[in-house]
Amino acid sequence: MVKMKKILGLLLVASLFVACNDNDDDALATSGLTLNLTGLEALGNDYVYEGWVIVNGSPVSTGRFSSVTFPQTFQVNTSDLNNATAFVLTIEPTVDPDPAPADTKMLRGTFSGNSAAVSTEIVGDFSNASGTFFLRTPTDETGTNNGNDEYGVWFGIPGMPPTAGLTLPTLPAGWAYEGWVVGEAGPITTGVFTEFNTMDSGNPFSGTQNNAGPPIPGEDFFLNAPAGETFPLDIRGRTIVITVEPVPDNSPAPFTLKPLIGTAGQATAPSTHSLGANLGSLPSGTVSR
Repeated sequence: MVKMKKILGLLLVASLFVACNDNDDDALATSGLTLNLTGLEALGNDYVYEGWVIVNGSPVSTGRFSSVTFPQTFQVNTSDLNNATAFVLTIEPTVDPDPAPADTKMLRGTFSGNSAAVSTEIVGDFSNASGTFFLRTPTDETGTNNGNDEYGVWFGIPGMPPTAGLTLPTLPAGWAYEGWVVGEAGPITTGVFTEFNTMDSGNPFSGTQNNAGPPIPGEDFFLNAPAGETFPLDIRGRTIVITVEPVPDNSPAPFTLKPLIGTAGQATAPSTHSLGANLGSLPSGTVSR
């Protein structure tokens, strides 16, 4: 009888050991998550992209990457992947002490079956994006027109004072708009902004009078010409762009999100010129599990 009890005890211990190993194997099991994205650009040395799946309302990292060549596949815990309801792509610091997703959430999509179509709607809905701008040089004027309005561009509708003229969504934390004029050597910033009826972040190129400018985003181009440019800069015929930039932004160049683009005409204020939606610049893609 004692021998039989010992045998039964050993069998019970063995079965528990096997069951624990099975549970451990299940917890460690991984499956592939494949990203097939378009429109992303390299972020440089200071930032990387990071994917996340949303599991029971909480983000679970699927891995970081810097290459923008796709498709790319990442191994993710099978249980988390099976229970994921959505995928989110963020921009993260390369050296990142915070394990949570950054505010710069760039792409999102909800899983339908084993795939999710991702878009920039988490940044904003740009489907109705439009804008108006005019050529004038308010920072080089003292109440009269100096006949040099072709050297400034302002985003809005001319008046006393000018009023807002951009139809764009309010951006979430982690993002800001920036205006650009394409000069002889490349894009030149007109300033960063999040509101359309106030001055933007700066006026490094503006003139000497009324240097603050009107209560809308824009810039005159008289001083401190960047390398390769000659100021004053004639804006007529040049490409005008509004981008969405990550905050913080480690690059002086325009980011890949360019929801508005237009060409300055020959007429100065009170004439206006139009910016049209540039939805093809917005990254998108699919995520498959």
